[in-house]
Amino acid sequence: MSLPGPLSPRGPAVRPSRRDAFDELVLSLVDRLAGRWEKELSGVEFATEDAPQMPDDWVGDDWPGERVPFGVVVPARPQHPARIVLFRRPIELRAKTRSDRTALVHETLVEHIAELLGRDPAEIDF
Repeated sequence: MSLPGPLSPRGPAVRPSRRDAFDELVLSLVDRLAGRWEKELSGVEFATEDAPQMPDDWVGDDWPGERVPFGVVVPARPQHPARIVLFRRPIELRAKTRSDRTALVHETLVEHIAELLGRDPAEIDF
């Protein structure tokens, strides 16, 4: 713990938590990507969770291409909008650097937005 002093009269700067930093990263990338697709994504909710809840009998082969998913698309249902959820822990564990994390979040968002809109990922972000 650190108290205010002559060089920091208000005390030490509070660094955002890893969760807060991840949420900010996702929000900034969503804002950037959704600008072009504002109409199509107007009712879509974007969220983050620490990790997916996997059933007890889950085997890694149930998710082709990766052992634990980085995110999921939840289709719209009556009275529930479509959602894209990104999972922080699997992404952070795979990314070695901050730029790797940014690239992986971006790629995951592009893929999920493309899936939701029924488009090619190359159309979403070029």
